[in-house]
Amino acid sequence: EGRYIEMIKNIVFDIGNVLAGFIWQDFYRSFGYSEEIFEKLSDATVRSPFWNEMDRGKLTDEQLLDGFIQNDPSIESEIRTVFQNIKGMILRYDYAKPWIKELKSRGYHVYVISNFAHKAHAECIEALDFLDEVDGGILSYQVQLIKPAPEIYRLLCSKYDLKAEECVFIDDLAKNVDAAMKEGMQGIIFQTLEQAKEDLEKMLSEGK
Repeated sequence: EGRYIEMIKNIVFDIGNVLAGFIWQDFYRSFGYSEEIFEKLSDATVRSPFWNEMDRGKLTDEQLLDGFIQNDPSIESEIRTVFQNIKGMILRYDYAKPWIKELKSRGYHVYVISNFAHKAHAECIEALDFLDEVDGGILSYQVQLIKPAPEIYRLLCSKYDLKAEECVFIDDLAKNVDAAMKEGMQGIIFQTLEQAKEDLEKMLSEGK
């Protein structure tokens, strides 16, 4: 059945592993710790439920650090070392800026909705140079909401006066795309650049 597709005016991107790489494993390994320490570090930080608090933005950097250390006090010094500066945790994707510029040159508006920590925003800013090109967006720490909370998608629409039906949301995690679609947006699960671009172009041409 030919479902009517609204004309898409706005492309809304996730950041991590879509517009820039979240390469925490490489970053942790760069310190040269043993595999055992690497696993402990991963469990105490990125793999722990407490990691969400980093993106939620309600705690100070000190409180976050304390939380990670509480997860595994045996690696306190390693945790402190790694989190002194996390610049290497985000990798710049060369295609991000040109892709956004190209979409904008065709008359689309471009936004971001990303689970992102204040520390990562501040220390990884060079990898996020595409943020200069977007029309706006929401980084989770700024609003104390994290995807897939429905409110974060609603907030983007109300903040920039967008209609959800005129937005397509691109994220590498299915649960985040599902949440956007429940709010009325079109959705694309990002697997590869080629696939995402293809899916997007199909959607943009259908809506014309």
